[in-house]
Amino acid sequence: MKTILLIGGSHGIGLDVIDQLKETHKLIVASRTELPETHKSITHIQFDAIEDVLNSDDIPELDGFVYCPGSINLKPFKMMSLETFENDMEINFFGLIRVVKTIIAKMKEDSSMVFFSTVAVSNGMPFHTSVASAKGAIEGFAKSLAAEYAPKIRVNVVAPSLVDTPLASRLLNNDKKMESMGERHPLKRVGTPEDIGNIVSFLLSEKSSWMTGQVIGVDGGISTLNLS
Repeated sequence: MKTILLIGGSHGIGLDVIDQLKETHKLIVASRTELPETHKSITHIQFDAIEDVLNSDDIPELDGFVYCPGSINLKPFKMMSLETFENDMEINFFGLIRVVKTIIAKMKEDSSMVFFSTVAVSNGMPFHTSVASAKGAIEGFAKSLAAEYAPKIRVNVVAPSLVDTPLASRLLNNDKKMESMGERHPLKRVGTPEDIGNIVSFLLSEKSSWMTGQVIGVDGGISTLNLS
């Protein structure tokens, strides 16, 4: 049975990954929020990616690792303070770096790491300067890390477009917003946690054993198709 560590898996995409893997994997979830009552059998570590340092003594050898914490700050650049950029880097990038530093020695042979970016890194989008900067750092880090640790550890990145999660609730909190955001995508809907959980589960499995250093767009076609 494979052992997978998820940072921030108590809702949204992380929770979907847990639901997909809980019957066949040993899961360790480190997050600020307790897991739902239906998931109490899963090992949970109280952990804030900004405030806390993960104790390596609490972590066994790992077959897989997923870092879920992120942010969505969408404002004109002139309204973005330096503090906003710093905060987005802290939760998205530096939090990831701290955890990877802690667990890298625990990763087994043929193990897999999965990080998250955004379609806004490859597609320039207004009002995304801060989050695109932080996620762009993740993409560069992942490719370098994948090269450094090949062939022992595979490192890949999932780059979604807008997904219907609690993190995006402000952008999708009524039917009109949901329809409008969906229409921007060639596949005419926003993503679901399951859409992203499916690719994460794939990247953690042997089915992706010849993939590393990749940034995989799961974005309803918005990064590559123009239907206008």
